[in-house]
Amino acid sequence: MSVHWPGTHGLPTRDRATVGHRDMGRPFLLLCCVTAAAARVLFPAPANAQDVSPLAGVWTLNRSLSQLPPEIGFDVNWISSPGSAGQSAGSNGGGRGRRASGSGGGNRGSAGSFPTSRESYEDARRVQLVTAEARNPPVRLMVVDAAAAVTITNELGQSRRLHPNGREEPIEIQGASIAVTAKRDGDRLVVVYLVEQDREVRYTYSRSVSPAQLIVEVQFLQHGAGDKARLVYEPGVETEARTPPGGAAVPASARDQPAEIFDARPGAELRGLKSLGILVEDLSTRAVACGLNHDAIEGALSKRLTDAGFTVRKNSDEDTYVYVNVMTTTLSDGTCVSRYDAFLYTHATANLSYRDQPVLVQVSLMHRGGIGSSAPTAHAAAVARGLENYVDLFVTQIHDANK
Repeated sequence: MSVHWPGTHGLPTRDRATVGHRDMGRPFLLLCCVTAAAARVLFPAPANAQDVSPLAGVWTLNRSLSQLPPEIGFDVNWISSPGSAGQSAGSNGGGRGRRASGSGGGNRGSAGSFPTSRESYEDARRVQLVTAEARNPPVRLMVVDAAAAVTITNELGQSRRLHPNGREEPIEIQGASIAVTAKRDGDRLVVVYLVEQDREVRYTYSRSVSPAQLIVEVQFLQHGAGDKARLVYEPGVETEARTPPGGAAVPASARDQPAEIFDARPGAELRGLKSLGILVEDLSTRAVACGLNHDAIEGALSKRLTDAGFTVRKNSDEDTYVYVNVMTTTLSDGTCVSRYDAFLYTHATANLSYRDQPVLVQVSLMHRGGIGSSAPTAHAAAVARGLENYVDLFVTQIHDANK
C-alpha cells in the first residue's frame, strides 16, 4: 500500500519527493495525519458502528393497534358516460355477505341520483389500486433503506423501489403507471402517490423506539384534505428478538423452548394451492334487471380457474375459496352501477392476543374490487370482465408463488 503526502496529489514525481523538505517545521503533525489515514484504510470501522436506518427491517402489521377506517378513500366520482364500463374507487375491506358500509346483508344497494363527473379509465384504475392497497394494507413489510433508494417488499414478494430525492418518478402497480415522489423528513420517509389532478395519497413512514414499531400514516388528499389511517407494524422475527417489558429476565424454561418455526418466504401462504371453492353471492333484483346472471358469473369464473389447472368446487366456502359479491343500483337515466368484489379466503387456527388457546379464523389472502357504470345492455359483460380480471390476477400470484 502506498500513502501519498498531503497536498502532493497531481504533482510530478520529482516535486513530490521534495515536499517533505519544504515543511520540516511540522514533521510530527504530518506523521500523525499519515498514521491516521493508514489506520482508517487498514482498520475500517465495524459495520455495526455505521448509521442504520430506523425504518429498515421486517415488520408485521398489528391490526388491533392500527386505526383503519373500512371506507377510507376519495369521494366517489361516478363515470358519466352511460356506455362506459370504467372502474372507480377502491376495494371494500368487508368479507362474505358484508356491504360496503360494513353492515350485514346481501346486495341491498340504495337507489338514487348521484353526482357525475368524467373520469378516464386510467385515472379510475389508479384510484382503484391505491384505495384497495390502503383498505387492505400489506400484512408484512420488508424495508431495505439505502442512501439513494428505499425498497419496500410485501408478503407476496412485490417490491417497490423509491428514490427519496423529491423528484417525480413513475412506478408500476399491477400494470398501471402511477407518478410518485419520495423524500426524507429527518428520520421519516414521505411518499406521495399522484393519482390524478387534485387527488393524491400520502404515506409517512416513521419509527418509534419504545415500543419498537414502524408507524405508517396514510392520508387521501382531495383538494388538500381527506380520510386518514394509521398502521402499526411490529418487528418481525428477522428484525429483532422480543424482550419482556422492563427488560426482565426470561425464565430458563422459556429460553429453552424452541422458537416458533414458519415459512417466511414471500407468497408462502399460496404454495401448494391446487384446489379452490367458488361462492358467488345471490344477486339483487336490480342486478338481474341490469342483465347480471348468477350462474353465468359462477360458470365463467369457474372455467378460468379450471383452465388454470385448479380443481374447482362450485358453491363451496369450505377450506380455500373465491368469494364474489356484486351490489347493483340504477341511476335516474337508467344507467346501471355495480360495485363488485372478489376475495380469496381460507381458514386457519390462530393464537389471538385475547384468547388463551388457538381458535379457527377466516383469513383473507387476496382481495380486489371496483365500481363500473354502463348502459343495461353492456353492464353484465363489463362486470364479468372486471371479475375475470381479478380472478386472473389471483391465478397469476398463486402460480408465481409456486414457481
